[in-house]
Amino acid sequence: MTDQAEVRALLERIAEGAAEREGNGTAPFEQIAWIKQARLGAYRVPVAEGGSGAGVRELFDLVVRLSHADSNIGHLLRAHFGTVEDILTWPASPRRERWLARVAAGELFGNGNNELGAKHAGDYNKSTTFTRDGDHFVVNGTKYYSTGTLYADHTFVTGVTPEGLPVQALLTLGTEGITVEDDWDGFGQSLTATGTTRFENARVSADEVTLPPEDLSSIPRWHLGPFYQHYLNAVVAGNVRSVLDDAVALIRSRRRSFTHGSADLPKDDPVLQEVVGEISALASAATAVVLETAGVLARVAQSPGDDVVHEAALRASQAQVVLHDLGLRAATALFDVGGASAVKRSANLDRHWRNIRTVVSHNPVRFKNRAIGDLLVNGQTLPDNTYF
Repeated sequence: MTDQAEVRALLERIAEGAAEREGNGTAPFEQIAWIKQARLGAYRVPVAEGGSGAGVRELFDLVVRLSHADSNIGHLLRAHFGTVEDILTWPASPRRERWLARVAAGELFGNGNNELGAKHAGDYNKSTTFTRDGDHFVVNGTKYYSTGTLYADHTFVTGVTPEGLPVQALLTLGTEGITVEDDWDGFGQSLTATGTTRFENARVSADEVTLPPEDLSSIPRWHLGPFYQHYLNAVVAGNVRSVLDDAVALIRSRRRSFTHGSADLPKDDPVLQEVVGEISALASAATAVVLETAGVLARVAQSPGDDVVHEAALRASQAQVVLHDLGLRAATALFDVGGASAVKRSANLDRHWRNIRTVVSHNPVRFKNRAIGDLLVNGQTLPDNTYF
């Protein structure tokens, strides 16, 4: 989908009823079907290979707009766009052509990376196993935080061989032995299906499995780390735009004011106007930070060397620290516009705070700030894992 008028029309359709879907727990299967039909998931795929040919900055602008329309949908496509970004770096091969053709046809990827348990979050050492069986591998394990997998056609899965070597593969959902459970119980981003995926003797062709090089020390810094982290920043920025929409709509619709207010109607009250102006500034700043940082991440797609990836990790982390505060500040200020009537469950305005709080909780900023400070003060390289 290259026509921006078509993109805008699609996003407007997705936005319709987004608050109601979240309020009553209606999963956005219909809206995801629209996205597949429009082949929006091929936004970054080159035109010559059936996609829209968008750049990295354009993609992050799209994620902000998607998250503005429906923050759940913007978020649940994170694994898809990250996997596409990875495929684009593969050398020319029938496998690369095969998977890009599927993306160009509208198919989507889910996430089979994260696990619960005693291992460190973001560690490459997984409990999921890939065991060789002739020309296939047999996959066994349980993944959690499988954001978007319920809506996807395929999923990106990481694990280890019996010898402990890290491997990864793309598995088609619906394959025997794969079960996706919608058991996500977070108080925010509730429709992203960020739950459990189980692999019980699921088989995948050996030529779909990426094995590590013989010399593990030669593995470069993970080029997708900054992308995945900054993607969440874009989701927050889109959410803040939604906060602004609701703030404007709320102040326009209110008829009741305080006896000690500054005007008879809330829309004429300069104090409340000031709050809306503040939220507007926060929304504008959030988007600006996301897009400026996306420009830095674009260099990774062009030259994924360790220094470039490290710089992108720094900038994405700094952006996260800023977006954390901007997002929660805006979502809280919304209640200053509405007073007690804004906290009614039927108003559903608390969804913005819950959604932003959920997204920024993925990787706590306290750890980000410490790592950034250690880099600047002591020259310590930033962590290289799936959570940084």
